[in-house]
Amino acid sequence: MRRAVVRRLAAALARLDPEAGVTSALAGSPEGLEQVLSGLEQAMERARERVDSAETTTSRLTAALGHVAHGVVVCDGNGVVVYRNPQAAMFVGARHGEVLAERALAELLGAALVGQSQEQTLELFSPARRTLILRAGPLDEGEVTLGAVAIIEDISEWRRLEAVRRDFVANISHELKTPVGALSLVAETLEGEDDPGVVARLASRMRAEAERLGRIIEDLLDLSRIEAEESPSRDPVPVHLIIAQAVERLRPVAEHRGILLDLAEAPHHLVIRGDRRQLVSAVHNLVDNAIKYSENGSSVQLTVQRDGSWVEIAVSDHGIGIPGRDLERIFERFYRVDRARSRDTGGTGLGLAIVRHAAANHGGEVRVESREGEGSTFTLRFPVEAGGMSLHGTPTREASRG
Repeated sequence: MRRAVVRRLAAALARLDPEAGVTSALAGSPEGLEQVLSGLEQAMERARERVDSAETTTSRLTAALGHVAHGVVVCDGNGVVVYRNPQAAMFVGARHGEVLAERALAELLGAALVGQSQEQTLELFSPARRTLILRAGPLDEGEVTLGAVAIIEDISEWRRLEAVRRDFVANISHELKTPVGALSLVAETLEGEDDPGVVARLASRMRAEAERLGRIIEDLLDLSRIEAEESPSRDPVPVHLIIAQAVERLRPVAEHRGILLDLAEAPHHLVIRGDRRQLVSAVHNLVDNAIKYSENGSSVQLTVQRDGSWVEIAVSDHGIGIPGRDLERIFERFYRVDRARSRDTGGTGLGLAIVRHAAANHGGEVRVESREGEGSTFTLRFPVEAGGMSLHGTPTREASRG
């Protein structure tokens, strides 16, 4: 009986560790039981180490897959899902369009279990538009299928950026083509023209188109610099200097059209920490827009106020206003509410995009309130430099006469 038990233990040891070297003859000897038990103990220890190593490897892989941007789903040979990383877990029990993604995943995994690698692109439209690429393939070991893996790639942001890039190229091509075409046409007309009056008019037109082209290039360079400086230099900049510098170049334009610039003087102790050039550019573009879209003889107001830890710079006009349907898009590059009016004013369609990026770079924001036919108010909000005092002072008014 004892020998039979020892032989059975020896057989179990041989299965656990084929290299243990315990023979049937040895197992039947008086010392066999002790050697078999010792071998079993060593085999169990090695098995425990292998299990610990496998668990450690599994934990590392799980943690690593948790940081992968794509969703990952793994199922066993019976089609039962054994792992989902956090990016894929959001589709479990989902509603709206994500339900379609979960169904598509199940179909792709089913095909992968029979050896078919497949890919599918899904367009989801609710609650927000998303584009997903689903891929699935088998996990096999030789001729044995162990399971399947599916990858979920969300390319929504890439699609959006690609659309922005295409629109940008198309818009800038159109914007540059207009003044360049006009310059070419005027130059061609000038050839052989002897009438001094005609030459003077054509030269004036060429100068205007060249200035328009220069403004487009200048705005493009400003936008490029501001977009590149996501963390601009942080220096204390007095608000009153920002306003003075922003408005200085616009006084002659306002005077020429008889527009009153109604400016509130900010106290000298009110300070914003940031890049002076970006801050000036943001305010300049808002005042420039207000003048362009105001009627001759009207007024533009610029006010400054302290709101807790924020400073608000508001620019108001009494011009044509902005239709409600356009308010969400006016900060897009080249977007214009009235293209015909923009051509007359020489706008590039980049000013408000510059304002938005400058505000975002400084941890601020830009807000807009407008009524069509009544005017608009744009408000820039920036964090106030720590230690700034509360706002006091009375506005001073400055008239621009035509």
